[in-house]
Amino acid sequence: MSSRIELSHLRDHYDLVIIGGGITGAGILREASGRGTSVLLVEARDFASGTSSWSSKLVHGGLRYLKNGQWRLTLESVRERQRLMREAPGLIDPQPFLMPIYAGAKPGRWLMQMGLLIYDLMGGVRRSSWLDQNAALKRVPALAPDRLLGAVAYEDARTDDARLVLRLIFEGRAAGADVLNYTRAQLRSEGGRVSGVQLIDSLSGQQREIGAGVVINATGAWASDIPGAPAGAPKLRPLRGSHLVFPSARWPLTEAVGWLHPRDQRPVFAYPWEGAVLYGTTDLDHLGTPDQAVINPAEVDYLIEALDRQFPALRLRASDALASYSGVRPIVDGGKADPSAESRESAMWQQPGLVGITGGKLTTFRVTARQVLREAAKQLPQLDPGPERPVFQQPDNPVDTHHGRRLQGRFGALAARLQAETPADELQPIGSTPYTWAELRWSARHEAVVCLSDLMMRRTRLGLVCADGGSSYLPRILQICAEELGWDEARCAAESDAYRQYWRRQHAPPGI
Repeated sequence: MSSRIELSHLRDHYDLVIIGGGITGAGILREASGRGTSVLLVEARDFASGTSSWSSKLVHGGLRYLKNGQWRLTLESVRERQRLMREAPGLIDPQPFLMPIYAGAKPGRWLMQMGLLIYDLMGGVRRSSWLDQNAALKRVPALAPDRLLGAVAYEDARTDDARLVLRLIFEGRAAGADVLNYTRAQLRSEGGRVSGVQLIDSLSGQQREIGAGVVINATGAWASDIPGAPAGAPKLRPLRGSHLVFPSARWPLTEAVGWLHPRDQRPVFAYPWEGAVLYGTTDLDHLGTPDQAVINPAEVDYLIEALDRQFPALRLRASDALASYSGVRPIVDGGKADPSAESRESAMWQQPGLVGITGGKLTTFRVTARQVLREAAKQLPQLDPGPERPVFQQPDNPVDTHHGRRLQGRFGALAARLQAETPADELQPIGSTPYTWAELRWSARHEAVVCLSDLMMRRTRLGLVCADGGSSYLPRILQICAEELGWDEARCAAESDAYRQYWRRQHAPPGI
């Protein structure tokens, strides 16, 4: 009873086939769909299961890009941040930030205020200001007070990165595209030109050949791993970023705080997210496969060291965390000694019948998508993205309540139908999280859920913001899965065991 389509339901040929269901592939799908072209997106795992679910969840211009002289990237990012907040409130929302300034420490007040003035001018709105010591401590009482001069206040934005990808994908599907998760792709070529893909359903083992006018390789950190792909992908430098998620009861932040790590002056941050507090990040070379990204003891020590310096009164330890997560950034290798000095610009390449894209930022997915489609249009003119249009489908009746805005942000125009289809008692939140039972039921019914991890880690983030991965809620969640997906008792038990093992291997707090 899954809403996931079968290979047999696909067309024999598509104008555009996109391989990769992360933010880049989802952005290309959304830009291409509904323009009179036939579009297919396939993802080898679940949608958003790679880098795009394990980012820092910030939609931002990147102050450090400004510091590094990457003016164009910063300007582009700030403008996209403003656009996305306008188009998807409830999914991409303003996030106030404070950066404490200490006597004798970098960065100084005037340097930061000058940088933030430029940042504000790029975004077309003045958001930054100076707070004296008393005002800073009133807003964030747990800050280290010694030598605190005050703080600069500014604004960026936050999101649920997986939900952002999912909204793009399912709105693309609603506009006529076909999307399929848990489906591996191999490239087919004829006469020196990529002519389509061989698809393998990872669940059933079924295979099917599909023709394509143009194929897009949007697999990010896996860009060189597609069987049959011709040479041409740039050399990547996979960089791992790891985070800890703390209960808000132990770290009662009401806004974000950013500061520089005392060891290497890299920026770190903490902010309220989905009912918990998200803290990160590291930035170091990842030597394993992207699927094996797990926080290591050195990263834990690094994060706790910075936390203790800025919030000594909290006495937080990694064992206080609810969960951890790590993601691998597909950074194009520029040969820099310092991983953090590598550019976050995207890189594109092409061969006959193929366009590849990797690197880039979450914030600028729309710009990247349009660049890719313009390149693809050189081979198939109907793929030109044409005039700009809103990224997201707009609901007919925008709502003003916090809960209503949040549902519309996550589900777009379908939010009203979600509320109408589910019992009133399922609109109640799950524990202290912002998620409702109705969201779980809707996702199980409509959003191509295959396994329990899809629900717990991507359709919702219960596995990150609940103690023990949300295990206390599993009986009721599995009942929903039984009703919507037809899982019997044995399947429910197997899914529960598999999810618990996965969570302990990939996301359990260090030392648990």
